[in-house]
Amino acid sequence: MTLTLILPGLNGSDDGHWQRFWLKDDANSRLVEQDDWKSPRIETWTKRLEEVLAQEGPAYIVAHSLGCLLAAKCADSPFARLIKGALLVAPCDLSTTENLHPGAIHFGRMPTRTLPFPTITVGSLNDIYMPLESLSLYCRLWRTPVKNLGQAGHINIESGFGRWTGGYGLLSLLEKKVKAQGNPGKFH
Repeated sequence: MTLTLILPGLNGSDDGHWQRFWLKDDANSRLVEQDDWKSPRIETWTKRLEEVLAQEGPAYIVAHSLGCLLAAKCADSPFARLIKGALLVAPCDLSTTENLHPGAIHFGRMPTRTLPFPTITVGSLNDIYMPLESLSLYCRLWRTPVKNLGQAGHINIESGFGRWTGGYGLLSLLEKKVKAQGNPGKFH
């Protein structure tokens, strides 16, 4: 079974967050750690992700919030070829989050390059960290299909997402589409 790398958002997805349940429920999942979850630096975290990919081989990514931007910024990395696919849940817009979370400033600009690995992006109509217009724009730029959950907020603990079994189904869908296309490959 292929490894699943968990990329949390700011503050590391505390206990009770769906990503923490994912780590408990899926023996093939692993958290990509960060030196400082309150003030993450894109360069440090990218290096850590690349080290894990180099050591562990091909993997799927399940990312939330800033973790989605880390995955998207990997489009320029030679290690992107080791990302079989990515489930990007509630990506944040840096222009919005900088005002709310000063730690986000260490992530530079929003990634805009087409992602070289298959993806599904999950968003909502009322995410305070990613307005719907921004979600639509970045998904077009990244060339990723969007699964809109409606009034789901930031798809985190505060918006009622503890153990989120729907995420497992979305990763399974992504895995099936990757296998059907013979990976790598983009699907829409």
